[in-house]
Amino acid sequence: MPFKRFVETGRVALISDGPNKGKLCCIVDIINQTRALVDGPETGVPRQGLRLNQLHLTKFRLKFPYTGSTRVVRKAWKDAKLDEKWAESKWARKVDAKKKRAELTDFDRFKLNNARSIRNKLRTTAFLHLKRLNKKSKSSKKDAKPAKKPAAPKKAK
Repeated sequence: MPFKRFVETGRVALISDGPNKGKLCCIVDIINQTRALVDGPETGVPRQGLRLNQLHLTKFRLKFPYTGSTRVVRKAWKDAKLDEKWAESKWARKVDAKKKRAELTDFDRFKLNNARSIRNKLRTTAFLHLKRLNKKSKSSKKDAKPAKKPAAPKKAK
């Protein structure tokens, strides 16, 4: 399967390490094989060089000239409505869910566990009820006489 996300000018990335962890930024220029110049004017990431192993490349890419200024990056970001697109993505929803789980208190975890067990009990009773209904319908079909198959033609001797 060929690669689809390349380290290129305009590629949007999620920072995975450092003081700006969890923020989106845009690659403005490639410094060398291991570093890139990034800028995140809408997310509060200052223009700086970051190691590529600190970045998770997303599927989003902005179109702007090579080594565009912060103002150019900001305009491209707003024109592409990147914040809205990111909020709709599965990745962003997973990050938010992980953040919420990390912020749960002991009592919240207890309530969540109780809610899960109640849901599972309801699900099990509904499943067993449907299973019983299915068994009854199958047994009533067996009781009914099946249609006779037409007799095969006799062979002449």
